[in-house]
Amino acid sequence: MDYIDHIELNILIYIAQIADSICRICGWKLITMVCIYKVLCYLLESCATSPETQLLFSRIGRGDFNLEMLVILLAYHVDYWDYMGRKDPFGSSLCTLKQKAYVESLNLDTMFTPQIVVQGRMQCVGNQLDAVLDCIKSATRFAAPSFQATIERPTPESLQVSLLGSLRSKVDDNGANIMIALYECGLVTDITMGENKGKMLANDYVVRKLEKLCSVKDITPKKTISGTVTFSLWDGFNSNKCGVALFVETVSHQICGSQNFKLPEKL
Repeated sequence: MDYIDHIELNILIYIAQIADSICRICGWKLITMVCIYKVLCYLLESCATSPETQLLFSRIGRGDFNLEMLVILLAYHVDYWDYMGRKDPFGSSLCTLKQKAYVESLNLDTMFTPQIVVQGRMQCVGNQLDAVLDCIKSATRFAAPSFQATIERPTPESLQVSLLGSLRSKVDDNGANIMIALYECGLVTDITMGENKGKMLANDYVVRKLEKLCSVKDITPKKTISGTVTFSLWDGFNSNKCGVALFVETVSHQICGSQNFKLPEKL
């Protein structure tokens, strides 16, 4: 975890604790202080609306819309159009399975691209600006987990992420999984098929790897949790273009907390 990021996160948590104490003394109700939304985007590069959606996704990440909350973005590229010869270079069956899970949990009729899912609770078509921003602004808020990350590269082919901290939110008897995603930004591909044939498409926040840190059940917000995940790396891995996202996912695929980590510059 970047040292400066850790200081900033601790400052935010400290401010939240002070505000909570003041509210208790004065009898005020504190709605939220530190919250981070997790926004998922399901994409297929050859889909006609993917360039528009990816640009919107990147603009949210740059902070172009002055949102009041921090947002963690993850782009899942699916593979269920491969049979038509429209293969996405970043597509995977894992991403397809995750989208299928949301189709079931959100009671949708079918899968489609591009799709935006916010906090696992709301969804909309990915290229509809107003709908996407409305989903983010109206989403359920949760305090961000408070984890410290040690990120190392034990071998040229692997990345190890060790985490220690607390969720800052209670997990009930139904339990939840703490998931860790390794994503990459600044990818550019030459589209050779589909409606976008001949175009160059920029991709940000592409999920390259996803692992489960651990499962938790019936724990308090302050309980200390630790664990390590190891990612196998791909050819051309560049730590300056990548980041790690932690998120807490319930059995119904709803998100109740997330945190982002930058990779060390020299890794």
